Amino acid sequence: MITFTTENIFLFGSFLVLVSILISKTGYRFGIPTLLLFLFTGMGFGNEGLGLTFDSPKDTQMIGMIALSVILFSGGMDTKFKEIKPIIGPGVLLSTLGVIMTTVLTGGFIFALSQWAGMDIRLSLIVSMLLAATMSSTDSASVFSLLRTQRIGLKYKLRPMLELESGSNDPMAYMLTIALMNVALSGGELSFTDLLFDVAEQFVLGSALGYGAGRLAVWLANRINLPNPSLYPVLLLSMVFITFTLTDMLNGNGYLAVYIAGLVVGNCRLSYRREMTTFMEGLTWLLQIVLFLTLGLLVNPSELIGVSLFALAIAVFMMLVARPLSVYFCLLPYRNIPFKAKAFLSWVGLRGAVPIIFATYPLINGVEGADILFNIVFFITLLSLTIQGTTISLSAKKLNLDMPEEKTGNEFGVEIPEELGSKLREVTLTEAMLENGNLLSQMDVPQGTLVMMVKRGKTVLVPNGQLPLEEGDILLCLSSADQRTQDVRKHPHW
Repeated sequence: MITFTTENIFLFGSFLVLVSILISKTGYRFGIPTLLLFLFTGMGFGNEGLGLTFDSPKDTQMIGMIALSVILFSGGMDTKFKEIKPIIGPGVLLSTLGVIMTTVLTGGFIFALSQWAGMDIRLSLIVSMLLAATMSSTDSASVFSLLRTQRIGLKYKLRPMLELESGSNDPMAYMLTIALMNVALSGGELSFTDLLFDVAEQFVLGSALGYGAGRLAVWLANRINLPNPSLYPVLLLSMVFITFTLTDMLNGNGYLAVYIAGLVVGNCRLSYRREMTTFMEGLTWLLQIVLFLTLGLLVNPSELIGVSLFALAIAVFMMLVARPLSVYFCLLPYRNIPFKAKAFLSWVGLRGAVPIIFATYPLINGVEGADILFNIVFFITLLSLTIQGTTISLSAKKLNLDMPEEKTGNEFGVEIPEELGSKLREVTLTEAMLENGNLLSQMDVPQGTLVMMVKRGKTVLVPNGQLPLEEGDILLCLSSADQRTQDVRKHPHW
């Protein structure tokens, strides 16, 4: 047995992170979700593996809160209003009504299953609903990670819809989990009105404080004029943690607050955006690794055997009944979304770190049978990541929903601040564009457009008036957004 101590925690922690990254490279080639490999790595090094002893649900919950705050904020920053505007209706319905329906349907099934004579596990209706609530949301870390690492494009705006749902439904699942846990601890004495008021209070405060914190973060970043650009990402990170903790202290929903704050920050003009984005992306990956490793270390695999049949039945019900019914019901008003798209949305109901973290709340607060609930949630998460997580690309192809991923960035790796009001674009030279000559001075280059660089094969050239250009050369051009509209009309080749 090896116990984590102050002296060795950095050594073992860093070693686990390094091993996880190396293993994930191999798993990626076989289409295995990276986060699942992190989870298995933690289990392999845990108490029943190589002997690292870690058994603190409180520490796990704290790590989870820190990680989820950053993950949700980063996900909000990456979500653009122009992308989610067409699908904001179905996305919000899935993240609210869909979570409630999943909880009710799954909770009813769990209660009925626990009353069956063939099962050794007995759960009350409230505890059954509590168990369902912890698993009612799709996991933001898993969905963001899988959609971005598997590099598949999706038709019918399914990708922004999935990202919006997974980023915004964790708060609803959290509210239901806390509310139902309080009912279970009170012996069922809390009224429906009290329950509804608690959920509404969390939602309203979380939304308001998140929006306010996002606007404040933007104002600070654009006005503070720090002497060192490296401090801007640190400033943003401090705002994330302040937003979460302050909202939670005021009985609002901290997870909803940081997600909305991220949305606001990501869709406003922001100084040093590139530095902040790069920092948040790297930190998000680190915290995802640490989070899944911690969860893997916490669980004892032998304890999963006793709940395996019970958890397997719940997992199958959620994948094939509860999630599809919730999706189809929520999307009934949206007839423009085809059946196959709804089928794909139903299948990508991934469970991940969030349900396991939510399952630590009953464990810490002493809900009867909470240890059983934790093991059930962990088992179902493993199944979801293994079965659903490894078949996302295949499902998209089988349903004919996949398409080439939309290109981001450019071949040159050059970026310019958005606040300059100019745009970079690439132009590939064709035979028609060279018919007047192969020098820039002889070409019909639109007025107001500057050719900055030329890429020929793997070579990057700095152009001048005498550089002979060839068909297939890629030009990096700079022009204003207004000029670009005129270019398309007057210069169709450009």
